[in-house]
This record gives sequence, structure tokens and C-alpha cells, in this order.
Amino acid sequence: MQVFYDKDSLSEFIKTQKKLNKKIGFAPTMGALHAGHISLYKEAKRDNDIVVCSIFVNPTQFNNPDDLEKYPRTIDDDIAKLADSSLVDAVYIPKTEDIYPHGMLRKHYDFGGIEKEMEGAARPGHFDGVGTVLEELFRQVQPDNAYFGEKDFQQLKIVEKLVQILDLKIKIHGVKIYREANGLAMSSRNMRLSQKEKETSALIYQTLMHVNDWFKVLSVGEIKSRVKAIFDKENMDLEYFIIADEATLKEVDFYSNDKSFRAFIVVNVGAVRLIDNLHLD
Repeated sequence: MQVFYDKDSLSEFIKTQKKLNKKIGFAPTMGALHAGHISLYKEAKRDNDIVVCSIFVNPTQFNNPDDLEKYPRTIDDDIAKLADSSLVDAVYIPKTEDIYPHGMLRKHYDFGGIEKEMEGAARPGHFDGVGTVLEELFRQVQPDNAYFGEKDFQQLKIVEKLVQILDLKIKIHGVKIYREANGLAMSSRNMRLSQKEKETSALIYQTLMHVNDWFKVLSVGEIKSRVKAIFDKENMDLEYFIIADEATLKEVDFYSNDKSFRAFIVVNVGAVRLIDNLHLD
């Protein structure tokens, strides 16, 4: 496994692979790697000759400076995990100037409205930051396939739209959410939870499973009331819960046979903001 710390050395590696007609798979990360990330590289290894990981904590997608400051940075451990996995051929750890050569400028994108829903409403400008960093990483890595976890389902839809806007010949793959034994969605933020908070947070997935049972039986309004009551009873901070059309990400208040639906939830556990979602059968 090779590690590149600047875009010039990465560029030479990519040029060599392209000349050899190697198919490149890529999954970008912000580090603090866990088994959920490794599941992306397992998928990538099946489809590609070369697998590339990037590690870069992207400043332009953070709305809260404290959140950026507290984001875990574990580069040495990350490299060791990737090496142990035997799935990754190259790790790219760019400097800020490799991604933002003209200063920390965030581009603006028209994602057709999906950027204004849910996380977009809660974190203005967030998806412009995501688009900015991914556009640059895609141009540098030049992947044939790119892999993103469904935990950040809205981001996955944003990436699909970004590739369409930029007319990039990259196939985007969504990878199922990787969960802890108690159902908690794997996230780098979980590192900031105490053991007791991790146990408490299992309620998030348990609730989503209840929602899947209630869907098509109860009204959306009744489901939302039940979800709110669950977290009120446990004195947990439910930031939002919605059921949305998977294509448009717009909240719905009724069931329809001709569409696919997904439940989205955000719960603040202590100082940690946890997101999760579930496709509704």
C-alpha cells in the first residue's frame, strides 16, 4: 500500500495506472476510520483493479467551527487499519493547498433542490462544501467507480447529482449502512460517545425498525407522534424525524405504491449529533 501526501505524487501514480488500463475504485473519507469505511473498500476491491482511499477533513463542509475542531484525527491509526485490511492500494492524504490552491473558497452548485432538504436546511452551505471537495478529488483520482455509505443517504444523492452536473464518467455506488452490534450506525462521531451513551443510542435504530413496522399501517402523522414520544420519554434530543421520497428527499405525509420511501432521523446524544436512516419496506 502506497501513501501519497501531495497531489503531484498521486498524479504520477494515477497516470501509471491509467496507462496500464487499470480500473480505479475510490472512497473518500475524513479519517477516523472504522469498520464501516472498510466495508466500502471491500465493495471497491470486488469491482476494481486498484483501490484508492483519501483522508482529508474538509473545512468547507462544516458550519460549526467547534465541530471542525473536535472532529477526530487519527492518521497513523487510519493508515494501519487500511494496511491491515489488504484492500487498499493507495492512500491520498492531501494538504489543504492541494485541494484549495486558491484559498478556502466554496463553490456553489444547483443540485435540483435536494440540497435544501434535511441536512441542507440544518447546515446551510454544507453540500456546496461537499461538492467542492469531491469535484477536486474526482479530478485528481480519476476513478471509474466511487463508493459512499448509505448512512449519509442525502450526501449519496448529492454525489450522484454532482457527477451528472459535471458530466463525469464515474459510477457511484451506495453501500449499505454498517452497524455496531446494538444497531447503532457506524460513524467516526461514535468515538466521542461514552459507553453508556453508545448503549443508549441503540434506541435510534430500534425506533427506525418500529417505523418500518408501522409504515403502511399508521398515518405518517401518527408515526411522527410515536417517534417523538419515544425520545421524549428517554429525555433524548430528537432534532428531526421525517419520512421522505427517496428520489426527491422531500418529506411526505402519505403513502404511495409508485414511490420508494426512507425514514431519516437525527438525535443529539450529549454533545454528539447522530444521523441514521432506513429504507421502508
